[in-house]
Amino acid sequence: MSNKSILITGGTGFLGTALTFQCLQQNYQVTVLGRSSDKIIRAFGNQVKAVTGIEDLPDAGSFYAVVNLAGAGIFDQRWNAARKHVLRQSRISLTQQLVDWIARSDAVPTVLVSGSAIGFYGEHGDETLTETSQPKPDFSQQLCADWEQVALQAETMNTRVCLIRTGLVLGVGGGLLKRMLLPFRLGLGGRLGTGQQWMSWIHLKDWLAIVQLMIDNPALQGAYNATAPAPVTNQVFSATLAAVLKRPMLMPLPEIGLKLLLGEMAELVLGSQRVMPQRLLEAGFLFQYPQLEPALHNVLTSQK
Repeated sequence: MSNKSILITGGTGFLGTALTFQCLQQNYQVTVLGRSSDKIIRAFGNQVKAVTGIEDLPDAGSFYAVVNLAGAGIFDQRWNAARKHVLRQSRISLTQQLVDWIARSDAVPTVLVSGSAIGFYGEHGDETLTETSQPKPDFSQQLCADWEQVALQAETMNTRVCLIRTGLVLGVGGGLLKRMLLPFRLGLGGRLGTGQQWMSWIHLKDWLAIVQLMIDNPALQGAYNATAPAPVTNQVFSATLAAVLKRPMLMPLPEIGLKLLLGEMAELVLGSQRVMPQRLLEAGFLFQYPQLEPALHNVLTSQK
């Protein structure tokens, strides 16, 4: 490609940081849009251009691709009305601003890759979910659906929009796994609730490869499930994590305890989404880590 410029929003988050470093390694000219230029510079030095407002961006056509990952951390604080407002505003309002910026620009990027999550589907028990499955409403589902609808406004003859519905990402230093490691390393880990809820996970390296495919492949458009093709129940996930860490699995956390601890946010760990990456598989995407145990081994070895 002739234009190797890319704009990444949320570039200092768990996924954004990994993506920014990958793009730098591939010799992209990277602009990172975030709330704090100091934080961006601490993360990447002078390797990127740090921008804190959309009004400071050049014409949208200056970028080949825009990857929109901005959003307050979904696990960072207990949910209440104010926190839910922050979660929505940090995703939907920023995405609307991006769409408006693209619309008023003289030229447009080739592709917008916009964040979403498998929370889009809501609670589905044992049902296997693909990109065509009908969602069941709850807060996370509505958040993802509204976020996606705003991003799709950027779709034109000249701009593809890819929606990346991300599952539980396994990588060094972030995500739900980071929160699970300490109790499991202490031998205090266990299943959550009944343990029968499905967890749809993906290795960070595969997630990065999916974003790259979305940028590079002009045939990709619309929503894609970014999950490995082998989802597992929470019981299996917990047992596999304990085995990889060579620790016992002693302390199940009952549903009532999780609800007391997390409030409404408990739906994120008690909800069941058995997701298959059907459209990626149809596109010929090959997962480097399709099975959980090797994926966890790789991540946990990387942390040593």
